[in-house]
Amino acid sequence: MAIELLMPALSPTMEEGTLAKWLVKEGDEIKSGDVIAEIETDKATMEFEAVDEGTMGKILVAEGTEGVKVNAPIAVLLEEGEDASAAETVGAAAPAPVEEAPAAAAPSAPAPATDAPKAPAAPVKDGERLFASPLARRIAAQKGLDLTTIKGTGPKGRIVKADVEAAEAAPKAEAPKAAAPAPAAAAPAGPSADMVAKMYEGRDYEEIKLDGMRKTIAARLSEAKQTIPHFYLRRDIQLDALLKFRAELNHQLTGKGVKLSVNDFIIKAVANALQEVPAANAVWAGDRVLQMKASDVAVAVAVEGGLFTPVLQDADMKSLSALSKEMKDLAHRARDRKLAPHEYQGGSFAISNLGMFGIDNFDAIVNPPHAGILAVGAGKKQAVIGEDGEVKAATVMSVTMSVDHRVIDGALGAELLKAIVENLENPVAMLA
Repeated sequence: MAIELLMPALSPTMEEGTLAKWLVKEGDEIKSGDVIAEIETDKATMEFEAVDEGTMGKILVAEGTEGVKVNAPIAVLLEEGEDASAAETVGAAAPAPVEEAPAAAAPSAPAPATDAPKAPAAPVKDGERLFASPLARRIAAQKGLDLTTIKGTGPKGRIVKADVEAAEAAPKAEAPKAAAPAPAAAAPAGPSADMVAKMYEGRDYEEIKLDGMRKTIAARLSEAKQTIPHFYLRRDIQLDALLKFRAELNHQLTGKGVKLSVNDFIIKAVANALQEVPAANAVWAGDRVLQMKASDVAVAVAVEGGLFTPVLQDADMKSLSALSKEMKDLAHRARDRKLAPHEYQGGSFAISNLGMFGIDNFDAIVNPPHAGILAVGAGKKQAVIGEDGEVKAATVMSVTMSVDHRVIDGALGAELLKAIVENLENPVAMLA
């Protein structure tokens, strides 16, 4: 039986992608583990590996096709002994790629998605994932089979089509009846594309099509601003001691090719503060809060057309020079869209620094499921009154911490921000 190859979900948030490039052609022999295509997600270009073996019978989605839904058929793989007619039979049932309607004709609210049926999730037994081909999972679901009871005969015990076809169907347990969900309140819709276009009828403009990243940013941040109860805490930080200490360290590190930035110190200060105020090192998980043990800090990086938030894991355990090297590497690969999903997902807290652009202060939007984000402004010379009452010049940096009130209350947020400030104003103690 010919096997449909489906558009893979290469990240937890991926709903559709672009089939950037085919690395094989019809008639090529395919082995399990072969890289057969490059897929552009909303964040990166990633390789698509085959999990089944056979001959590439028919390519259903051409290179460069955008908006291919996850689990939509993209090609047909022929098993041993099958000819091209088997691919034609499977391909004929596959839906053609749907082109996006022009922006001017877009409705004011999105239409319901019409994704292809999803293959059942990968089975788990005794806490470990059981490996089964997508075809085997679909056949098992159709026959009512529990994959955890089937012994795989494929490579490394992988469950293949022959294993589930030879098994007897087990009776399905009746699913408990769930109470009908309460109707959700409709979110207010903005003006439609038609309405906006009419407002500017007769005026010259260029229509710019949204790519996957821009669509995802728009959707995620709109949801975040509407659903997260933000509140904001603001502090000024005197940087003179930090700037002096940084200059001394950079002089000592000259021969090692390391140059520390103020942002490296901010990452370390936040990471240490999350350990000093562990109740604030948490994320929102729908119906519960997950209090994290490690300080995994995300840092916003501007890229063409959007931004990434790569995560520095265990930042509290790393030296400033290690953090600096890791951050430079992540930022470089983020701009080339070469980050793997695990490198920009996770973390409990984020940093967004616009100080290098001359911004004095701003309010950032919390990136769920994080509990907070620190918006960092520029350090500027100001007149300040010292503890002895004398007026002196100091370099002052303004920061605003945006907080998810479901996770962190006001006093706890103030305690976390106080710890961040103290770490930055006393950098030597921060490294003790």
